[in-house]
Amino acid sequence: MSSLALAARDCSTMLRRNLLHARRYPSLTLNLLLTPVMLLLLFVYIFGDVMSAGLGGAGRSEYIAYVVPGILLMTIGSTVIGAAVSVSTDMSEGIIARFRTMAIYRGSVLIGHVVGSVLQAIASVVLVGAVAVAIGFRSTDATALEWLAAFGLLSLFALALTWIAVGMGMASPNAEAASNSAMPLILLPLISSAFTPIDAMPGWFQPIAEYQPFTPAIETLRGLLLGTEIGHNGWLALAWSIALIVLGYRWSTANFNRDPK
Repeated sequence: MSSLALAARDCSTMLRRNLLHARRYPSLTLNLLLTPVMLLLLFVYIFGDVMSAGLGGAGRSEYIAYVVPGILLMTIGSTVIGAAVSVSTDMSEGIIARFRTMAIYRGSVLIGHVVGSVLQAIASVVLVGAVAVAIGFRSTDATALEWLAAFGLLSLFALALTWIAVGMGMASPNAEAASNSAMPLILLPLISSAFTPIDAMPGWFQPIAEYQPFTPAIETLRGLLLGTEIGHNGWLALAWSIALIVLGYRWSTANFNRDPK
């Protein structure tokens, strides 16, 4: 077999390993998935009428359309925390050290974690999207090309956050620390434009909400699904995603290739 074929085989084996772990121990994924679902129901049915006042007096149905794109991206941030925990568990239990000594493609260990986490994130987005549709979300103005672009954005952002989560897992001493260090992936959407327009926030708080990766991604997804203006947010979302992928990849591989103490 060629070197490329061997690398592909090793990556496939590691991906299958991670998917089997997720299937045998689904509690972590389910717990992380419950967070965006509960927030969706909470903001729509409990705070919906009040929060919609920030949209110029729009009703609950308009607020559902506004909040769903942010919840979908929050779902990705919530789901990929499982990757940080899984990687940290492998590190603390010594399996990563064992993989380093085996005659396998070294990158396959990280690739298996990343691809498996991205697939879980996309599946979680589909499930949360189904809940959103069930409670009234509609995207009647989006074309097939816009739906394809929205799916591409969600996949790219999932890849970016997964690499960051893997880096956090590699740098954490245990699973608990990895889970705590990855919490910003859930908290950042809460201080973005996910639930209320930036213009409705206090002036001192607006830069915090605007200059972070989730806001341009949310605004881009919202524009694709609802037909609102995207402006420069599309390029910002793309730039943030690429920057996070590069940062997460270099951070993860540096920790993986570092000699154990």
